[in-house]
Amino acid sequence: MANITPTNAAGPEPNEAAEGRMSFFEHLAELRTRIINALIGIAIGAGVGMTFSKKFVNLITAPMLAALKQNGLNPALYVRAPTDGVGLWINVGIYMGLGLAMPWVLYQVWLFVAPGLYKHERRALTSFIVFGTLLFATGVSFAYFIMLPQMLNFLVHFTTEFSLQPLIDIDEYFKLILIVLAGIGVIFEMPIVIYILSLFGLVTPKFLLKNFRYAMLIITVAAAIITPTPDATTMLIFMVPMVALYFVSVLVSYVVFRRKRAKEAAAATAST
Repeated sequence: MANITPTNAAGPEPNEAAEGRMSFFEHLAELRTRIINALIGIAIGAGVGMTFSKKFVNLITAPMLAALKQNGLNPALYVRAPTDGVGLWINVGIYMGLGLAMPWVLYQVWLFVAPGLYKHERRALTSFIVFGTLLFATGVSFAYFIMLPQMLNFLVHFTTEFSLQPLIDIDEYFKLILIVLAGIGVIFEMPIVIYILSLFGLVTPKFLLKNFRYAMLIITVAAAIITPTPDATTMLIFMVPMVALYFVSVLVSYVVFRRKRAKEAAAATAST
């Protein structure tokens, strides 16, 4: 509840009382339980991932095969050793397991920290996890459906300009895909980062707008690092949503700033 009732005034909230009753070793025991539960979830997720690993490999190789076919080349990827196929199956299964188990892992983290938080802090943490997951998934989807086709088509076409026949190694291709998808997924967390910085007063909407030119420089450098292509089209495809996310972050910072000012004004009024 937002208002402080006499019950709260007489003593700490139930979660604070429970926190106070837990000893150091009880905290360690609780942490151990959460870690074990998280590892069990990851193991189960990896088992499920290896079961569907073949279909997922077909999914991640589809953009590369399409780019090869579009440029009149044999749509096939290659392995350098007989064991590479098994290694790919295991690696893809593990990464799929991590992705599938991530909601369960985050839930274990929430169970560990929630008893020591106020109700509004628990709601904020829950929102942080939900929106953070959605933003990461949006970034991965953007990279897979929009960026990768453009980027891979440019790379393959550039190679054919030298009359070279590309032999794409599946292991190297998987590393490239992982870097691009994970990198863009993390970058899409920008509004969450700005939200946290704004809560602590480290940034303000005025500061973000004033330093937009420096943000553009950072976005351009990030585009050059994450996208392994020198063409302007691919970089622009990456930069446009990043600029949009920056202005969304400015809006998020503005909302946080207004709420903080409103709370400070209410506190000042109450004290007088």
